[in-house]
Amino acid sequence: MMRALFVALLLIYASGSGKVAGASGAKGNRFVCTAVPAGTDLSCPVETINRVQSTSPQEEELRNTIIQLRETILQQKETIVSQQGTIKELNSKLARCEADAKSRGSPRRKDYSKNTMGDLPRDPTESVEQLGKTMQSLKDRLESLEQQLRANTSGGIFPNELRDLLKRRLTDLESQLLTRVAELEEEKSQLYNETTAHRQRTENTLNSLLERITELEKSNSAFKSPEDFKVSLPLRTNYLYGRIKKSLPEMYAFTVCMWLKSSASPGIGTPFSYGVPGQANEIVLIEWGNSPMELLVNDKVAQLPLSVSDGRWHHICITWTTRDGFWEAYQDGERLGTGENLAPWHPIKPGGVIILGQEQDIVGGRFDATQAFVGELSHFNMWDRVLRPIDISAMANCSAYMPGNVVPWVDANVEVFGGATKAALEICEDRLFDS
Repeated sequence: MMRALFVALLLIYASGSGKVAGASGAKGNRFVCTAVPAGTDLSCPVETINRVQSTSPQEEELRNTIIQLRETILQQKETIVSQQGTIKELNSKLARCEADAKSRGSPRRKDYSKNTMGDLPRDPTESVEQLGKTMQSLKDRLESLEQQLRANTSGGIFPNELRDLLKRRLTDLESQLLTRVAELEEEKSQLYNETTAHRQRTENTLNSLLERITELEKSNSAFKSPEDFKVSLPLRTNYLYGRIKKSLPEMYAFTVCMWLKSSASPGIGTPFSYGVPGQANEIVLIEWGNSPMELLVNDKVAQLPLSVSDGRWHHICITWTTRDGFWEAYQDGERLGTGENLAPWHPIKPGGVIILGQEQDIVGGRFDATQAFVGELSHFNMWDRVLRPIDISAMANCSAYMPGNVVPWVDANVEVFGGATKAALEICEDRLFDS
C-alpha cells in the first residue's frame, strides 16, 4: 500500500512540473524529476494527459488510504516502527524534489488542453505541500500514539498503585485465611476432646454390658433371672457358707437389705459378716444364743428390735451413717428402731470379704459353728448411702426391685461352699405362699 502511495505522489509531481523519464535496469524502474524552462511546449502524449486528468481520483484514494492507515495504527502496534520509517523516507524524497525545483527557478505555465473538460487542475506545488503537511500530521499522531502506548506499558504511577492495592488485598486475604485456619484447628481440637470423652463413655458402657453378659452367661440356666435364687444353709456347721465375690469400697454410709427365712433356736446365727485386714468385725449382723439381733460396726455393738425366727420370709434392712453413728432397723418395710453413737465418724474400710452364713474371726475364715446361720437367704443387696423409707417399703411389698449399687444380688456374684446350695426362688410368690 505504501509503495502505491509513493508512485502516486511522484506521478502527480511529474505531471505538473516536468517530464517523466524511465530507464530500464537490472534492478527495476527509476524516476527522474526534470524542471521545464518557461516557454517550453508542454504538449504531452495522451498517456501523460490522462494521468493529469486522473489527479482528483488519486487524491481521493490517498485520503481513503490515510483513513485506513489510521485504523491499522490503532489495531496493530507492531507496524508503527515500519510506518514511521516509511514516512521519513517519503518526506526525504519530497524534500529533494522540491529543492531541485526551487533551484531551477522555472515558473510553471498554465496551458490546458481541450481534454480537461473545463476542469482546472490544481497547482502541483500546492498539492505536494498539502500532502507534506498531511504526512507530517500523520507522523505527529503516530509519535503521540507510540508515546501513549509506551506510557501505558511502562511501570508508571498507576501500575505501582495497582501493585500496592493488590498487595494489601493479598495481605487481607492471607490474614482471613490464617484466622479461618486457627478457627478450624480450635474446632478440630474441641471435636477431638468431645469425641474422646464420648468414646470413653461408650467404652465404659460397653465394658459394663460385657461384664453383665459374662455374669449372665455364667449364671445357672435354671433361674428365670439372675436375682431369682436363694442360698440354703440347712446345718449349723463351720463349713457351710456363701461368699460374695465383690468387695466394698470405702464408705461413709450404707444400707444392707435381704430376705431371711429361719426357725433355728437358740438364735438364727450370722446372716452375713464383713471383715477387713486388722478388723474381722467391720460389719456384722448376728443373733447368737438368747441375745437379741445385733449390728456390729468396727466391733461396736447396737441391739436391733428385730424378730425373724418364725420360719417365714422376712425382709430386713439396716441403714448406718458415720455422722453421729446413726442407724435404723427395718422389718417387712416398717422401721422398728433407730439409734446413734454406733462407731461415729468411722469410715467403712475397703478391700474386705463378705461371707454369708458365718461370722469371721479372721478375714475370710476361722468360723464358729455356734454362730452359723441356719435357714435360707436371698436378695442380699448393699448401697453406699442411706435409702429412703419409701424405697425400703416398696421392696418389702414387692412393688419395686432395686439392686444394690455396691453389691447387687446376682447369681454369678455368689459362691457356695461346704454343702450350701443355690436354688431358684421367686421371693414374692414364695412369701405369699408362706402367708
